[in-house]
Amino acid sequence: MSLWLVIGVGGFIGAILRFIISGWIQNGVVTFPLGTLGVNFLGSFFVSLVLYLSEYRGFFSEEIRIFLTIGVLGSFTTMSTFSFESFKLLEQGEIGALSLNVAGTLILTFLAVYLGKIAIVNMGWE
Repeated sequence: MSLWLVIGVGGFIGAILRFIISGWIQNGVVTFPLGTLGVNFLGSFFVSLVLYLSEYRGFFSEEIRIFLTIGVLGSFTTMSTFSFESFKLLEQGEIGALSLNVAGTLILTFLAVYLGKIAIVNMGWE
């Protein structure tokens, strides 16, 4: 199957998942972009799992790895939305919320990558 099609199908799935999960997380929170923060955390964790499983165990074929990382998770994580929402917080003078959003996103996504690696290492799959 063409890699473009693999990525496109994955992107469709990831975008739908992002819409559903981000909305579920955001439910009831009006001003802080908690849904975006949540999907960035989850996406980073799953990217870490897939890439470390691929690196350490050769667990996924190249086509499946591309489908999952570039397709599904590439459209699931929302750094462009993160940047826009952070800029809007800056425009609105919400410096505390901006700082929390930027620091929270960076810290949690780094933590998610670390947890993904630790999960693979602890399973003895490295």
